[in-house]
Amino acid sequence: MRELPYFPEVTVVDAGAGTGIALEGLRPALGEEARYLAVDVSEDMVDRGRAKFPDVRWAVGAAEPFLEALDGPVQLVVAAQSYQWMDRPRFVSACVGALAPGGLLAVVQNNRDHTASEFLDAYEALLERHSPGHTRDYRDFDIAGELAAGFDPTGGHVGVSVLTWRRRVDVADFVSMAASSTQVRRAVDREGEGFLDLVRALCEDHVRDGALEVAYRSELFLGNRG
Repeated sequence: MRELPYFPEVTVVDAGAGTGIALEGLRPALGEEARYLAVDVSEDMVDRGRAKFPDVRWAVGAAEPFLEALDGPVQLVVAAQSYQWMDRPRFVSACVGALAPGGLLAVVQNNRDHTASEFLDAYEALLERHSPGHTRDYRDFDIAGELAAGFDPTGGHVGVSVLTWRRRVDVADFVSMAASSTQVRRAVDREGEGFLDLVRALCEDHVRDGALEVAYRSELFLGNRG
C-alpha cells in the first residue's frame, strides 16, 4: 500500500452517522484534535448523537448536499452501514469533490451472512414472507465498482478488505436485536407483536448448546483520491 500524505489538520465526515456509533471508534483511533462532522437524515438520531458528542458538528439532512456544500477539503469520509441508503452515484461524486488529494472514503458494511448459516437462511426466508418489500439481497451491489467509477479518474484507487466471523448469541438477545431492525418493525406493523413469537420459535429450533451461532461478513471498501 502506498504511503498516504501527512495532514496537519484532519477533518472527518461521518455520513449517515445515526447516533454516532462509528464515532465511538473513530475518535479514539484518530485523536481528539481532529475536526469531526456528522450528518444524518433523522433529527432524532442527530439529537441523540449530539448528546453523546457535543463537540462534533452535527447536521440534519442528506449526506450528498452536505458534502457538496463544505467550504474546505476533508481527509476522511466514513459511511458505516449507511451506503445503501445513499443516492450512491451522487454520494461518490460528492466525496471525490470534498476529499483532499490522498483523502479516503471508507464504506463499512457489517452484515449477517445468510449464505454461511442454515439459521440465517431460514431467518431471511421468514422476513421475506412477512416483512413488506424485504429481500435478502437488498445490499448486494458492486460497491467496489461504484467507488472505482468515481476514484479511478482522479488517479486514485479502491481497496477491499473482507473478514468473516461468528459469534454466539442467546435467543433473548437475538430477538431483542431483531425487534429493533427496520425489517422486523415492518412485519410487526403489518401482523402485530405476534411476529416476534415466530422469530423466537425459529431461534429455538436452531439453538445448539444453549445459543445461536450467527455468521457475519464485515467488508471495508477504501476509495483513495488521487
